[in-house]
Amino acid sequence: IKATDDKRPWGGFFVIDENDTPKFIKLFFPELNNNETINTGKLSPKILIIAPGKRLSWQYHHRRSELWKLISGEAKMVISDNDEEPAAGIILPGEFIEIKQGRRHRLIGADKQWGIVAEIWQHTNANDPSNENDIIRLQDDFGR
Repeated sequence: IKATDDKRPWGGFFVIDENDTPKFIKLFFPELNNNETINTGKLSPKILIIAPGKRLSWQYHHRRSELWKLISGEAKMVISDNDEEPAAGIILPGEFIEIKQGRRHRLIGADKQWGIVAEIWQHTNANDPSNENDIIRLQDDFGR
């Protein structure tokens, strides 16, 4: 673990050292082990911890795609190709979710349990990798 942030209003995250990305993929995303796309660009692994009933921003990114997998607890998600936010769907344990660059998305904590989600940022611009400033918020419960 390279960094920890437990001060987010929705929970927090652990940033995994990028040198450990192959181990992270093997452990949480084994279906990607032979995926050429995943092996060609910069990847940034994280573990997200989402509090019950809390919602991350309704957001999208210009410089990254994201890969998610629920590894423990319960969580919901919303994904759309436009700014209209549809109803949330339940994420099944072990379900692989790919969010392409520019797609709108939101991760939501379920009502009773914390959700623990493995996430990989797949940077789409090698000369300008994505960061926390690459969050375009369409709606945010916390006024950010």
